[in-house]
Amino acid sequence: MIRQFKIFFWGLLISFLGSLPLGTMNVTATNISVKEGTYSGTLFMFGAFTIETICLCITLLALEWMRKKQNIFRMFEWLTAVLILALSAGSFIAAYKMKAFGDNAFTAYNIQPFLLGLLLCSLNPMHIPFWFGWTTVLINKNVLLPGKKNYFIYVSGISIGTILGFCVFIYGGNYIVQKLSSNQNILNWIIGTVLLITALIQFYKMLYKKSTVSIIL
Repeated sequence: MIRQFKIFFWGLLISFLGSLPLGTMNVTATNISVKEGTYSGTLFMFGAFTIETICLCITLLALEWMRKKQNIFRMFEWLTAVLILALSAGSFIAAYKMKAFGDNAFTAYNIQPFLLGLLLCSLNPMHIPFWFGWTTVLINKNVLLPGKKNYFIYVSGISIGTILGFCVFIYGGNYIVQKLSSNQNILNWIIGTVLLITALIQFYKMLYKKSTVSIIL
């Protein structure tokens, strides 16, 4: 029961914190909720949520296949560490320039909110590598163990985290955006530091694992 709670908690936490840096999706959700009401903002959220869930399922299926191919999985572990390191660098650069990581000026929309959520989320290429990276890290740390039940709990945690993240912007409106904008620099430094530590731990574990194998051989 404790393990299932950890899986749920980490999925929720990563998803929620990943929703906080200002970008196209959450700023658009705020604009829609302010101009058209929270109902329209909620429709936009569920459109984006649908695509993210599909991407997450694809990620888990691909990882399950790669887990059975140890050579491919080991190679992907390195790619994951490099990806997290790149995301960390992106956050530090954004903090240095005092702008939101992934900031985008796209706020114009003339289509139904749910369809807009589907469209914008589909055009975001970061979902799959983002969840590839974090899922690989959780598997390596033995937080997430393979299995349909564990994957369901993991997806449930991520889903709730995504919804909570969107709700902050849908129901908080422009006030939340302004508050986060004024503290975005600090948020980027914090996120960048967490990602950097995660990447370094990932590199250390892979190098330590390789050294141990060499000694045994």
